[in-house]
Amino acid sequence: MANLIKTKRGLNIPINGRPIEIIGTSTLPKEFALIPDNYHGITPKLLVKEGDEVNAGSPVFYEKQFPGMNFVSPVSGTIKSIIRGERRKIISIIIESDEKMTYQQFEKTDLSKSTPDEIITILQQSGLWAYIKQRPYDVIANPTKTPKAIFISSFDTAPLAPNNDFVMSGQMADFQTGIDALAKIATVQLGVRYGKKSPFSTVKNAVITEYDGPHPVGNVGIQINHVSPVNKGEVVWTVNPQDVLFIGRLFNKGIVDLSRLIALTGPNVKSPQYYQTIVGANIESLLKGNRITGNMSHRFISGNVLTGIQVKGNGWIDPYATQITVLEDGNDIHELMGWGMPRFRKFSMSRTFFTFIFETKLMRRLFGNMKYKWDTRLMGGRRAIIMSGEYDKVLPMDIYPEFLFKAMITNDLDKMEALGAYEIAPEDVALCEFVCTSKLPLQQIVRNALDYMKKELE
Repeated sequence: MANLIKTKRGLNIPINGRPIEIIGTSTLPKEFALIPDNYHGITPKLLVKEGDEVNAGSPVFYEKQFPGMNFVSPVSGTIKSIIRGERRKIISIIIESDEKMTYQQFEKTDLSKSTPDEIITILQQSGLWAYIKQRPYDVIANPTKTPKAIFISSFDTAPLAPNNDFVMSGQMADFQTGIDALAKIATVQLGVRYGKKSPFSTVKNAVITEYDGPHPVGNVGIQINHVSPVNKGEVVWTVNPQDVLFIGRLFNKGIVDLSRLIALTGPNVKSPQYYQTIVGANIESLLKGNRITGNMSHRFISGNVLTGIQVKGNGWIDPYATQITVLEDGNDIHELMGWGMPRFRKFSMSRTFFTFIFETKLMRRLFGNMKYKWDTRLMGGRRAIIMSGEYDKVLPMDIYPEFLFKAMITNDLDKMEALGAYEIAPEDVALCEFVCTSKLPLQQIVRNALDYMKKELE
């Protein structure tokens, strides 16, 4: 029987636009992009030039610190352009697809006879190492350090997140192979949703733990904190479920197949649903005919509303994203007296508006879920940090977030180490940022602090 961990702290944000479980029809775009900045902390060294032909899985650039760590083309085609910025920094590599999907062939590996070093080597050569991250620092894993565990959360509790049970339909064989490969390196800790019949509950070669509670209980950072906290000198790896599929396909088929299901979500999408696409694709093809038009401006987010990356309507899918969200931007909205008016379509955790009445269990049973009007406005300005305990209500980790954030702002390494910075990542504090009275950019504060720690301690 799996272990059960329940949390009460957290917050499920009620947003319209959850995807229905059907796969929509769309055509793959002609162009794809590799953007080095999406892989935080690397220094890219190019292996191609404009006009070169590549296959799906061909190396395009590698990480300077680890020359064997490749980053590969998601499709076959031609290197159309290499866009550079100041000091010739590589901004993006644009690949024009030939629509044939010719794959770079890798030798199939017998996992039963493979050593951990052999598996790590093929993952680096194939470009799939980029999808394995580590705590501390929330960066691509250091292949020279052995983790004490590998954490995978099979469910996502973020707003409008895709249902991984639906996404994995018909693909559990590849997922199991991915688990088998990772299990040769370290113990795999697989988190599953409590009380829900899931194909992940029968996965072998993994320690299964059930979790129950509001968001962010689906974050691997929360699961790490409850199962195997990261101490100084220790390393834990994390992998997303759809990225485990990439690993499984590599060992089953000998190719790098970066296709995935993306959920197009949000209150400003006419038909929220799933689409088959490929990592690095242009999102314009997914948005055609599916975005509500009108006078309002829109915000396109590669990812969820809490942690996603803002992109343009013709931007690119983040390699780690499993959903695209569309919201009203809100810059053209002006409300009389702001929060001072007794509004009835505004969500507030602090009970600023009367809508908190409709969030009780009784009212939900009588009237259903309340529909709120969402946009991307900050609704206030930055001010000094307020010690209110509001972060503790939405962060189910055994740390003191307010004190940790202060230590991070001041770059106090000793206090950051003592207060739990080794196991935290920006996504874990996204809800803290959402409810923050001081309107502090907490995710950016955590990201800057982790980069500083890595620079000073390694």
